[in-house]
Amino acid sequence: MARYLMLDVDGVLITGRPSDGRAWHFELSEDLGIDIEWLRRDFFKVFWQEIVMGRLDLLPALQTCLDQANIDTPAQRVVDYWFAMDSKVNQEILDQCQGLRTAKIPVYLATNQDHLRANYLMNDLNLSAHVDGIFYSAELGVAKPHPDFYQSITDRLGASPAEMFLIDDTLKNVSAAQQAGWEAHHWQGTQPFVDVIATRF
Repeated sequence: MARYLMLDVDGVLITGRPSDGRAWHFELSEDLGIDIEWLRRDFFKVFWQEIVMGRLDLLPALQTCLDQANIDTPAQRVVDYWFAMDSKVNQEILDQCQGLRTAKIPVYLATNQDHLRANYLMNDLNLSAHVDGIFYSAELGVAKPHPDFYQSITDRLGASPAEMFLIDDTLKNVSAAQQAGWEAHHWQGTQPFVDVIATRF
């Protein structure tokens, strides 16, 4: 039996825009005048890996890209828009997590995030009231699916790999967790969350 539940964030606990679940950038061009393909090519492809590993700060890197493209929208406004539009919480999962925590089973977020969004998730979205903590790549200095991501978490908890159960929507992250000795489930949103955790705890 597992002893700790580890939840991925995007694609599991968070599922897009609060209004309709669409991708956060669905109306980015209309709302901010920024083309998502440009953002993917010139920002995410170039800078994101370093940001999510904690080696670069999000706002200065994004501001550099915007300045180079002569886009007047401030980086802070883009980030505020992004975070707000990518914040639909799966309430069913939170409810089940509360039941686990009442039964003395710790629940943590285990996610690839930069510092700003990790803070947003825990404080602005108040996820800190529903989980026992967060392990995220920028703070750990390593991202899923690297083996050190999983090792860092077990080391910090003083746990054994066999005590960990990860739910993640990215198959390579699930496979890497299993190779690290964790139990892991590939979340596709088709099975009730309660059924996924029922046989693990």
